[in-house]
This record gives sequence, C-alpha cells and structure tokens, in this order.
Amino acid sequence: MNISPQLLSGLHILIVEDDDLIAFDLAENFSRAAAIVLGPVGTVDGAIRIITEAERLDAAIVDVNLFGELAFPVADMLLERGVPFVFATGLEASEIPLRYAAIGHCTKPVAAANLAEAFSWLPRDAG
Repeated sequence: MNISPQLLSGLHILIVEDDDLIAFDLAENFSRAAAIVLGPVGTVDGAIRIITEAERLDAAIVDVNLFGELAFPVADMLLERGVPFVFATGLEASEIPLRYAAIGHCTKPVAAANLAEAFSWLPRDAG
C-alpha cells in the first residue's frame, strides 16, 4: 500500500529501528512519500546523536527494544524537545511505562502507511 505524499511531504522523520528490513522498508516508503528521513538508526546512542544534531525534526518512529537496550532515553529526549513520536514495537502496551501512556503504540508488524497516518495532523512547509 502506497503512502500518500500529502501525509508526509516535507516532514523530517527519525526512524529508530534495529531490524534492518523493517528500517529500510520504512525509510523507502517514507522517502517515496516525500518525507525527509533521518536515519534509520538502530541504537539509543545513534538516535540521541541524530536528535541532538538535527537542524529540524518533526516526528519520530521508535522501536522500544534496540538490540536488547530499551529506547526510553530516546523517548524522553523527544518528549523534552516536543517532538511527536509513536512507538512501533513488538512489546505489548502494558510493557511500556505509564509515563508514556499518551504516546501512540503500534504493535509490529505494522504497515508503513499506518505509521504515516499517525503524523497526518502535523503542519507542512508551504514550499
């Protein structure tokens, strides 16, 4: 299923995912929908580096378990900076701390188009 460019056009989206197949599928689908993809990155340190160095970051998709390391420091940094994000993870919602109860949660496997819908409300650049 193709993603409508109207959903993602011009958005700078960070993909934090440790499964190469999933990461590159998301990146390819989001790029085709005219998003600017940051990453994909599969480690907490790599994600924090991108968040810190990015000139612009509109949204993120975060897998919670990155090679056995929990990505909650990434989620905390995104929250601190006011960057909307969704969890895309194999974990059940009950396994995610309550402080993230307001964050969207998609259980894998999840289609790129469904993740794109999570960002449909974000404002786009006029040009």
